[in-house]
Amino acid sequence: MGKGFDTLDVKILEHLGRYGPRNVSSIARKLGVPVETTRKKIKRLISQFFITFHANVYHTKIGLRKAFVFADAFPGYEEMLLKCLKANDFWLYVGRYYSGCEGCYGVYAIPKDHALEFEEFVQQLEEAEVARNAQLFWSTCLHTVNLTDNWVDPESKNWSFHWTEWLEEIPSEGTELPYTLVEPRDYPVEADYIDILILAKLEVNSAVSFRDVARILKMTPEAVSYHYKNHILKQGLLEKSQVFFLRFDEAISDFFVFIFRFPDGDSMAKFALSLLDKPFVYSLGKIIGENALIAHLFFPRMEFRRFVYSLSELIRRGLLQTYEYVIEDFSLRSAQTISYEYFKEGSWIYDHDKHVKNLENVIENAALRKLKV
Repeated sequence: MGKGFDTLDVKILEHLGRYGPRNVSSIARKLGVPVETTRKKIKRLISQFFITFHANVYHTKIGLRKAFVFADAFPGYEEMLLKCLKANDFWLYVGRYYSGCEGCYGVYAIPKDHALEFEEFVQQLEEAEVARNAQLFWSTCLHTVNLTDNWVDPESKNWSFHWTEWLEEIPSEGTELPYTLVEPRDYPVEADYIDILILAKLEVNSAVSFRDVARILKMTPEAVSYHYKNHILKQGLLEKSQVFFLRFDEAISDFFVFIFRFPDGDSMAKFALSLLDKPFVYSLGKIIGENALIAHLFFPRMEFRRFVYSLSELIRRGLLQTYEYVIEDFSLRSAQTISYEYFKEGSWIYDHDKHVKNLENVIENAALRKLKV
């Protein structure tokens, strides 16, 4: 974890993930530590580990369906493919990956009544010959996995990876998934325009003050506080506050996106629950209509090999069916908030023709640049 990292640091980070960065006084009380000491610790951790705080929106309750798109790029057109993924206004995250070849992937939040149009948009990537093997997976919202003190050695102040113990832990887990990984029956819009604006600001920085949000949105702090407490919190529009930082040395570690498939729902649930306190996990989602999970993971390279050996053992034991993964190039990524500018009068505006035109323009501009060269 780095020089100066101690047990209290871990506990503070764990509580920040559990209660959010707005509740420093409450966190201090729960830990039995003076508030000023807690604030100083948090300030040092932010500086040392480049920690950021992000509110993860529970898209299901604002009428949006989560989608993952993976597409292999034609050699030489990787950057164009990345731009093509952004041609749809409802992207949340796009990045480059490599596996058997170079490719790109995107995470989207699509208005519930426009799933078929989005599927057509993804098909356009192959039809326009900018991508091969384009795959679309509809997913539940992602369950955020923040840091806990599990697998931290308090004496060495380093990680201790207990793969053998993890293999034995999985069969003893329960079979009830957290609500975030349960397939929704519907996608109601339980937010108004002001709620959506506030959510977008909290996505960027969940520690931002209501006063700063009010100034940006040209509202009073009291109005922002009212919407946050009486709409956003009461309606469950937030999944969790994510405490994001690189938990391992980036120089010898890699980010992965995994898809795990299971023989049945119980095996899937046990596996998912076993990951909710592990330091290499950042988020989990369930693929709609399948006994399958999609996960963002981060490993030191040596531990990644041990993780794969563990997966092989799970397959031999019949607890896992198969898995696949790509390695993310974390230096080539972009993120944006929910597309609040397309939320009008309680519903989302989704312009499929515009998205297709945007895609065509990206391809045409790339062709023109090639001719000039």
